[in-house]
Amino acid sequence: MLAPNQSAATPIAPWRKRDKLWAVFFLAPQTIGIMVFTILPFILAFVLAFTDWNGFGPLRFVGLQNFIVQLTDPLFIRAVINTMIIALVTVPIGLFLAIVIAVLINRVKYKTLYMVMFFAPVVTSSVAVALIWQQLLRRDGMLSTVIASVLGVDPPDWLNDPRLTLLAVCAVTIWASLGLNVVIFQAGLQNISDSVLEAASIDGASSLRTFRSIILPMLSPTIFFQSIIAFISSLQTFDIVFVLVKNAGPENATRTIVYHVYELGLQKGQMGVSSAAAILLLILSVVITLIQFGFEKKLVHYED
Repeated sequence: MLAPNQSAATPIAPWRKRDKLWAVFFLAPQTIGIMVFTILPFILAFVLAFTDWNGFGPLRFVGLQNFIVQLTDPLFIRAVINTMIIALVTVPIGLFLAIVIAVLINRVKYKTLYMVMFFAPVVTSSVAVALIWQQLLRRDGMLSTVIASVLGVDPPDWLNDPRLTLLAVCAVTIWASLGLNVVIFQAGLQNISDSVLEAASIDGASSLRTFRSIILPMLSPTIFFQSIIAFISSLQTFDIVFVLVKNAGPENATRTIVYHVYELGLQKGQMGVSSAAAILLLILSVVITLIQFGFEKKLVHYED
């Protein structure tokens, strides 16, 4: 018999046991995928960053030598500068254009149609996007021809001129990511009460004043979130550069950190140095994200 202060363990119903088995069954593929393709590669990259390994044979521990080599490598420094330029150009311009377009779409009919049009590049393969723009940006392409005929100058060589190549990459990146930003900001605009906008209109506020004093502050949490995502994404720029411009562009004008990692690891077989560059990219991403969070209280307005 049980003591007065004891209770028998409640038996688990058979259907609950079956539910747990089904939960494990459905969660196992995703869990295994995360372990194999995310967590394990991260651990291996962290370990390889301190070794000298060409992909075959034994590992040789070299300490911080790989990091020192990368921090003093002109190619890596050039890759960091190019990546930061892409981020500092594409993120502010891309977010600003997306906010303006989202506000304009919010005021017209058939907004769903416009949203689909702007979102189309997002669901299109980045390789296909880069190939299309590669044809447009050729010296004899449509864009260069139009500019030459309108301005009366020689057609610009976007993909072979070191002064223009990085600008072309930034333009394509902004175009490719614009649709996603528009959709996210359009969703954020739905949280702004119509009564607030009507009150501003009754008080005589102009459209510009309403945009600056009401829409932007109330949209600031969405802007803050999307700026973090966009910055991290821009730091990982690779596929557009890889397809649009060959071999990191003329004079390494479009060499990015991820391209630098790819070249060291997969083309030259320097796995240790490549992993060190990848870890440095991670550190750069974390530092920039922390800086953004440092401005959160000053720039982001949350409704009470």
